[in-house]
Amino acid sequence: MSFSTAVSAERKSFKQNHLLKIYLLVFFACWLGTFINTPNRQNWFTENVLTTIFISGILISYKKFKFSDLSYTLFFVYILLHIYGAEYTYAENPFGYWLKDALHLNRNYYDRIVHFSFGFMLAYPMRDYFKNYMHWPDWVCWVLPVEITMSFSAAYELIEWLVADVFYPEEGAAYLGSQGDIWDAQKDMGIAFAGAILSMLIFRIIKAVWKK
Repeated sequence: MSFSTAVSAERKSFKQNHLLKIYLLVFFACWLGTFINTPNRQNWFTENVLTTIFISGILISYKKFKFSDLSYTLFFVYILLHIYGAEYTYAENPFGYWLKDALHLNRNYYDRIVHFSFGFMLAYPMRDYFKNYMHWPDWVCWVLPVEITMSFSAAYELIEWLVADVFYPEEGAAYLGSQGDIWDAQKDMGIAFAGAILSMLIFRIIKAVWKK
């Protein structure tokens, strides 16, 4: 059995997919918890606009295309990282401060962890979609997620700028979380790009080994 066949075999109807039901239940419980505990409700709503769009898109599109359980697992881990960051703002995240003290870092790096995770955890689901729904050539399905990650990262930085400078200037500094780094946006894009490349390399190697 090939790697692609094994992953495709995991696709189930929503009624059969108990793993996805558990993920949704845990997610909504955690999401509610972040809303209750957040010290900044306005920032919480600002940060979670994209969360709402993301989750809604996955649920609405389920009948049309079912991602593999592996892809849903990657979605699940990434969205939990995001809502945990949104609870406190990325620049004030407690885990980031713990990491800063433990490793003697010069800043709270939680935002960089999530940007890296954006590329590392969402590149494979993109490949999943392109390969099993669009049926594009194999090489395209490995390369395109890396390119899209870079494009999405740039688009997100533009959205951050609009939110911070145009729509919610009073929440701008908290939302951006640049922590005084003038190259923060470029570094965020770069680390997401690196995450996507690493993800595609790892899964490509796994696929090659699986064939043997």
